[in-house]
Amino acid sequence: MPDLEATILIIFGMTGDLSRRKLLPALYNLVCLGLLDESTQIVGVSRGNTSIDDVFKNVNFPTADLDEKALQTLRNMTELLQLDVDEPAEYKKLASKIEALEAQHGGPMNHLFYLSVPPKVAEPIITSLGENDLNKHPHSGHTVRLLIEKPFGYDYASAEHLSASTAQHFNEDQLYRIDHYLAKETVQNILAFRFNNPIFEPLWNRWHIESIELTATETIDIEGRAQFYEQTGALRDLIQSHLLQVLALITMERPKELNSDGIHESKFQAMSEIISIEPEQIADNTIRGQYAGYKEEVDNPDSVTETFASIKVEINNERWEGVPVVLTSGKALHEKATKISINFRPTAETKHHNVLTFRLQPNEGIELDLRVKKPGFIDEIEPAHMDFSYDTHFNNDRQPDAYERVLVDAFRGEQTLFASTGEVLESWRVVHNVLCAWKQDDQGMQSYDKGSSGPEVSLAG
Repeated sequence: MPDLEATILIIFGMTGDLSRRKLLPALYNLVCLGLLDESTQIVGVSRGNTSIDDVFKNVNFPTADLDEKALQTLRNMTELLQLDVDEPAEYKKLASKIEALEAQHGGPMNHLFYLSVPPKVAEPIITSLGENDLNKHPHSGHTVRLLIEKPFGYDYASAEHLSASTAQHFNEDQLYRIDHYLAKETVQNILAFRFNNPIFEPLWNRWHIESIELTATETIDIEGRAQFYEQTGALRDLIQSHLLQVLALITMERPKELNSDGIHESKFQAMSEIISIEPEQIADNTIRGQYAGYKEEVDNPDSVTETFASIKVEINNERWEGVPVVLTSGKALHEKATKISINFRPTAETKHHNVLTFRLQPNEGIELDLRVKKPGFIDEIEPAHMDFSYDTHFNNDRQPDAYERVLVDAFRGEQTLFASTGEVLESWRVVHNVLCAWKQDDQGMQSYDKGSSGPEVSLAG
């Protein structure tokens, strides 16, 4: 189990939806597991005069088997600080609070700033932290780290601007850009699977793999988040961030060393070799859709925001040249599933495909489609599945939630599961032309019914 040092966790956006659904439940679970140092302190920054009771009463803590002692421990660790984040002078209050908590602790502690806020709000916070010297620790041997929730900008230009602004105040080794998909067990297992099973490494190339598909579909609609989704859409929400990050893990070269720096170097190289979709290719290499009734939900009859997106890209290197990669995401569909499908090439003698699938959710695991002889006197071939399930193999042992892993790694300074500046910019580059084209009008937009499989056309196959 990781050994976590005493830390002051300062959460901007403490009263927001993400804190209620993910962040505070993850902290509660870390308390239950005994992972947080007993001196850990949590400061929730709020514009309004909110109480701890108001924050905690709407949190998604487990309704069954609630550990009241652990919950009380978390409450005792937590306090709120009313702060106008737009006023740089207000950050002196935050500095004083940190000093008081360290005096109470009896010595210096690490500082971890968590920004669960939109990019437009994040930039002035980062600037104010820097201008008030909260970006560096006054005591040697202790760290200041910055955790930033996605999205990292809204397009390439804004992401580049935000990255440059952040770099003025924080070094790259202080930055932890969250992509919670990278903290899922199956995603973490991709590199272990590739590089520790020599049967697959010789096949992991264009000569043996015909295509790759990454899919993330949801049965829920936008769930009342009209303002957020109108500014985001399916392409930004999942493909630009999560799926392109996962694609980098699937296609990258083996790092010189399997450590954080080596993995990030290989990921960046892989992402930089993904070919952007040119404007004249958009019609043939993208699909966008919007479920029926969306315009009414967001009260915008002219909305051109996509709730379904699919793009086809290729990778410009020797290993993957000519292999199509399809990335698809959509809401209000018939199935909730996130998976990666590696489609192996058939041979002249065997016309069928073997498919290797990484299931990210639900039922995390890995399966391989094979062909076997059916028992009996007739040589009849039928499909069979070799299936590795985390729940089954590990006897239903509890897996850490993605946000638990995010927090643990940030507390201990492990950057492997976070996105680097270069990776973020490359992911925006890949989708830039598509975003520019789609924001102009609804040309090519297809309507689909809720609960369906989405638009009737497909880029796969």
